[in-house]
Amino acid sequence: MGNLRSVQKALQTVGADARVTGDPREIAGARSVVLPGVGAFKNCMANLRRLDLLEAVQKTISSGKPFLGICLGLQILFSESEEFGPIPGLNIVPGKVVRFAPGMRDPQSGAELKIPHMGWNRVAFKKKLPLFDGIADASWFYFVHSYYVLPDRPEPVAAATHYGVEFVSGIQWDNVHALQFHPEKSQKAGLTLLKNFSRMK
Repeated sequence: MGNLRSVQKALQTVGADARVTGDPREIAGARSVVLPGVGAFKNCMANLRRLDLLEAVQKTISSGKPFLGICLGLQILFSESEEFGPIPGLNIVPGKVVRFAPGMRDPQSGAELKIPHMGWNRVAFKKKLPLFDGIADASWFYFVHSYYVLPDRPEPVAAATHYGVEFVSGIQWDNVHALQFHPEKSQKAGLTLLKNFSRMK
């Protein structure tokens, strides 16, 4: 769903043997798996279903191997999305995906905030995770999205960001890590994060 090659290139930059594949057997044999995605939730779920990859994603997560979702790869882990919906997700993390409310304003300038949320913003870490090693809290990361996740419980929340409201920008749930921002577009901090993930076992 749009950013496969840029994620692959970023992972290769930090020394990972990153391969783009739609083969469930190759996914099953991988040491870790990254699921990127940009675009619409409904289309992403339909594409995974069409390519017979829904089961591969679920088996990857249940196997306990490191899993990283990026942007839509975060959102589809949730129970449902209100985008063109409700549309059922994978229900790995209980909760839903909702749209930024129109008319939100910057608390400092009073200016109306644009949707989609596009550009650089700070990410506050809510958990101390190996994924965040070597990255300062409140570092800047790059975002492109109109929807954000609302977990039913606080336990999965690993990072948060302010854009009109405070929203969850990262989760950690057992072996699952997932991010609303794009580490592959976030320069040094993003590459550090991807390098940390590539070293997970």
